[in-house]
Amino acid sequence: MKKKFSVSLMVIILAVIFAGGIWFFNTKGNINFSSSLSLIIKVTYLCDNNKTIEAAFYKGEPKPVQPGEMPIPSGSVKIVLSDGRSFDLPQTISADGSRYANSDESFIFWSKGNGALVLENNVEKDYKGCIVLSQDSGGLPNVYLDSKMGFTIRYPEGYSVDSSYKYQALGPGKDISGVKFIIPQSFASGTNLSSFDTGVSVEAIPNVLDCNASLFLSDKVKPQMITDNNFEYSFASSTDAGAGNRYEEHVWALPGTNPCLAVRYFIHYMALENYPQGSVSEFNRDALISQFDKIRHSLINL
Repeated sequence: MKKKFSVSLMVIILAVIFAGGIWFFNTKGNINFSSSLSLIIKVTYLCDNNKTIEAAFYKGEPKPVQPGEMPIPSGSVKIVLSDGRSFDLPQTISADGSRYANSDESFIFWSKGNGALVLENNVEKDYKGCIVLSQDSGGLPNVYLDSKMGFTIRYPEGYSVDSSYKYQALGPGKDISGVKFIIPQSFASGTNLSSFDTGVSVEAIPNVLDCNASLFLSDKVKPQMITDNNFEYSFASSTDAGAGNRYEEHVWALPGTNPCLAVRYFIHYMALENYPQGSVSEFNRDALISQFDKIRHSLINL
């Protein structure tokens, strides 16, 4: 009988030590070993100065509360910063977004929609302007963040970036600011396509109540609603010609955004009859549009 008691006591002691260890890590080290946690999603945030945050969000089992009481957060997030630091943070109460913090709240990660806020000792220090970055769907290794306009986007190797771009075709005083990704010369080599200004731009018009594609083209162009890649756009297109040049524009505006955001495809090519016969071939329009579509599909806005 005495021997059995000694073995039972040893089991109890070991159980207490194990439980105490788990309590320590959960409360001091912010590491949650609960098997009830389930992965929701993994995302990458792109921040100013090309810094990144890898975040894995987990959902926990609901915690019981009395009627009328605030729900108790049970989730957590594991983040890895591009400077090499990593944190396992439990979710805390928040009236807006999803807030996570360590035990002394010296490090706070706050996810709000497609954006994230990082506070170190209550100061937004090294990770600013962070927005979710889409995964590479293939052939879009380069990334771009515009924290002022509020978007991230991917684009192919070789494209040049004009961050001071303005669309000026609407006339004096109607310039539209944005950023343009211009195709490389190699894409147009040997064809009638111009690599000077053919590309994809992301543009913004401030203080607009009804964000639609006609704002980015002539008022005479009537937009239509199009659902593409599970997203609803206001879409419009136009064509123009002059002195042997041909111009084709497609505008995909994002309804409900403020400022009003839109993606513009600008395709500039020359009439084949202006070249000596057989000197150039007609550019592959389908391949160009397909690549532009990939760029557009990678856009994530706040």
